[in-house]
Amino acid sequence: MKTSTNQKIEELIKDYPALAVCRESLFAAMEIICEGFRSGGKLITCGNGGSAADAMHIVGELMKGFLLPRKIENFNPEFVKRAQELFPTDVEFFKANLQGALPAVSLVGETSLLTAFANDVSPNLIFAQQVFGLGRRGDVLLAISTSGNSDNVLFAVEVAKIMGIKVVSMTGQRGGRLRHLSDVSICVPANSSYKIQEFHLPIYHMICLAAENEFFGE
Repeated sequence: MKTSTNQKIEELIKDYPALAVCRESLFAAMEIICEGFRSGGKLITCGNGGSAADAMHIVGELMKGFLLPRKIENFNPEFVKRAQELFPTDVEFFKANLQGALPAVSLVGETSLLTAFANDVSPNLIFAQQVFGLGRRGDVLLAISTSGNSDNVLFAVEVAKIMGIKVVSMTGQRGGRLRHLSDVSICVPANSSYKIQEFHLPIYHMICLAAENEFFGE
């Protein structure tokens, strides 16, 4: 990774000294996530309750500009060329407004699918079914659980592992089963759910900033 990308992690630890215990896992997680994007994969996120909100928040930061403009003419000139050929009256609008995206999808927002599968089949497999349907080798699953023991998250992780999909997790100090199933687990130094979530937010903001810098920064 770029030196400036690594610096984002160091800045996080400087701002939140308690996260120094997570330093190694933060670097390892960024390596896996960036390699996934580099290979053409996407980031898949899941979690329950507040962690579901976090899962959606992450997608929102990755799929559009976070701090950088991500002008498509700088990063996807082929798209601009094709737009000029096919839709010349709209190309300037596209150039001015479309932004480079890091492909990411959350598994928590498909209400019809979630409720149908929970009702008809099993609520514990609502995320696993989507990993099975959407996941491809090269993708990365970012699994979020404050306890590390949420069954629907754990089953999603198991399906991901079966499919050869790398797993990064964010959890609490104990880590639960999730800690042991993940390729990398970021176990923050807290045990209460709300305290864990207060650490998770700056971590995933850093992940989004660092990934943006890696692919769209100078």
